[in-house]
Amino acid sequence: MQKKKIAVLFGGCSSEHEVSRVSAFSVIQNLPRDKYDIVRVGITKDGRWFFYTGPDEKIPTGEWEHSDEKCRAFLCPDRNVHGLAVDSPDGFRILPVDCVFPVLHGRNGEDGTVQGLLELSGLPFVGCGTLASAVCMDKAITHALLANAGVPCAKYLWFFSRKYTGEGVQKIKTKIEARLGYPVFVKPANSGSSVGVTKVNSEKELDAAVAAAAAESDKILVEEAVSGQEVECAVLGNSDPKASSVVGEIVASAAFYDYDDKYKNGTSKLNIPAHLDEAVSEEIRSTAERAFRILGCRGLARVDFFVRNGNEILLNELNTMPGFTPISMYPKLWNASGVSYGDLLDRLIQLSFQNDAQDFKR
Repeated sequence: MQKKKIAVLFGGCSSEHEVSRVSAFSVIQNLPRDKYDIVRVGITKDGRWFFYTGPDEKIPTGEWEHSDEKCRAFLCPDRNVHGLAVDSPDGFRILPVDCVFPVLHGRNGEDGTVQGLLELSGLPFVGCGTLASAVCMDKAITHALLANAGVPCAKYLWFFSRKYTGEGVQKIKTKIEARLGYPVFVKPANSGSSVGVTKVNSEKELDAAVAAAAAESDKILVEEAVSGQEVECAVLGNSDPKASSVVGEIVASAAFYDYDDKYKNGTSKLNIPAHLDEAVSEEIRSTAERAFRILGCRGLARVDFFVRNGNEILLNELNTMPGFTPISMYPKLWNASGVSYGDLLDRLIQLSFQNDAQDFKR
């Protein structure tokens, strides 16, 4: 059987650029080489695309950008091309690919932007489509849709950062006090990996927290601070998604599970399986699958929950391209459920081909 050519995208114009590089390196190292040839495509923070042919080890460190083993490239939206346009001495040539694995986190990668380009190109790709990616990235919209479907979430409100000025400041503070009370979490509504997130214990801390969130997004989400366990569930599939048989629990070493705790200091603890009654774990798995379907996800998602008092579950968010680093929960949960890293990547690629066939029929 002829091997499929998989284009792995990494980097991107995002505050999670560095995490993407580490995730992509891990994906590249674990893709089954007997089934797939890998095309490496790096995107710089300022949005330049390159076809990279150098050592994989230069990807997580960022050294690949300074390598001579790269050339300009871009994904062509023309469906007849079915691949990448790659620069060469004789002009751009076409490099055909069979599937794209966009290992991109956060804005301009996980929010529907790249997914829209991929859908225009007609190429199969791993993960959610344009709409589901955009919906899950915007946590205010996620909460609104899930609450309308009866899925329990933490209490919240949201506002545009431009409204937090003049008389609007006190109006927003009054609403937070009346609807949520303190403490609360102030977040960018459409960012990831806890970038720009602040725990606010009193009104006097709100201005700085809003400023930090506004640096990442013009839409601000304020949520009640739920006292309880932070747990995560991995979901895999298209029209008939399945949750991992194991639910994982995060024991953060910081005030909350922030960016440094996730990716830099490595001092947070993961309990796999989570310290939960089996009935609660089963409810989490069922709710994760239901939310996945409600929001139109496909391929994969990591669904994050709070568990209050050991039995009350509240859905926090869905991540449509969760981390694939060596310490990331998504591959760890599937490994604990009996699916190796390589098999997981293989399944994700096969799901992308299934979805492409369904889209073609429509």
